[in-house]
Amino acid sequence: MSKNINIKIAQGNDDIITIESLADEIWTQHYEPIIGIKQVDYMLGKYQSYKAILHQMAEGYAYYISKYDEVPCGYCSIKIDNGIFLSKFYVKQSHRGLGLGRAMIETIMEYAATHKEKRIWLTCNKHNSNTLAAYKKLGFNIIDDVVTDIGNGFVMDDYVLEKRL
Repeated sequence: MSKNINIKIAQGNDDIITIESLADEIWTQHYEPIIGIKQVDYMLGKYQSYKAILHQMAEGYAYYISKYDEVPCGYCSIKIDNGIFLSKFYVKQSHRGLGLGRAMIETIMEYAATHKEKRIWLTCNKHNSNTLAAYKKLGFNIIDDVVTDIGNGFVMDDYVLEKRL
């Protein structure tokens, strides 16, 4: 891992506020063209607000913040659920291509090894082609597809991907 990259477990209010701020920036910029601003706003409130993140942490999700030159620029969230479920995995556009995604995956793989888990799995929007290509580069394969009703008239139309360890 580059000495410019630091991945740390999120703890406490300041880290949750940092994650919420990163989510607002990343999601609005990245997902608006894919799913529209109304669904982005709905999903940010439902899944990436301070309250939602705090609730997820209480349910066993571990959040990590990635920093480049000590600047927060990405985050991920995992939970043990039939392997390691990679619930969140985001890097600011300005910091893509610097190895942060790979560093976060390495951190997750270390966590998986510690807990004797044999796979990492996730869901990704079917129309999120750049991200799907990045996951493929990181060793993930599409194994299924799923449409999930998330309320308020919105659905998540996703592929299920996994990386065998």
